[in-house]
Amino acid sequence: MTDTPPRTRIQTRNRATILEAALEVFASRGFRGATLDQIAQSAGLSKPNLLYYFRSKEALHIAILEDLMDLWLAPLREMDPEGEPREEILRYVRRKLDMSRNHPRESRLFANEILQGAPRARSVIEGELKTLVDDKAAVIAAWSAAGRIGPVDPHHLIFSIWALTQHYADFEVQVRAIMGGTDPYPAAEAWLDRVFGAVLEISRDAT
Repeated sequence: MTDTPPRTRIQTRNRATILEAALEVFASRGFRGATLDQIAQSAGLSKPNLLYYFRSKEALHIAILEDLMDLWLAPLREMDPEGEPREEILRYVRRKLDMSRNHPRESRLFANEILQGAPRARSVIEGELKTLVDDKAAVIAAWSAAGRIGPVDPHHLIFSIWALTQHYADFEVQVRAIMGGTDPYPAAEAWLDRVFGAVLEISRDAT
């Protein structure tokens, strides 16, 4: 089998430019609304040049999703079973909020994919993502059973963290309009610490 030759500096740069342009177009228009012509124009390349790197719109979308999933799963992977439970969970909340702050387009791209039934990400969701969530849910359940955090449903706790953090990216226009353009993230972090801190609190009756 012939090894794939390494990319040249220009090929690496062009590929990164295409992926950046595609992320912007897909995040704003969704998969169905995006076209290769729009992506090529945004990248400053011709459509034939774009097709040299990615044979179709779907291939380009899948490449972005593959990169995105590594980014998406990292904060949950970093939850340490040997750490202090409450702090590990609150750190995960803060990391997810930071992702919404620093990677809003990626969050909206993933949300659009889910809303369409996840046709290109289903295998990862049902495989790698589910396995990771199940593993961390087992860790959280053990912490709860040992009385180290309050009683929680671990899967629904994770779903709630996703919902309350990703909202700030997926509904960014609405959030900023309602807040008059004020940066919502400092207050959001304090609020989510308070909300999830209360959820995780150990009842005095149990101590």
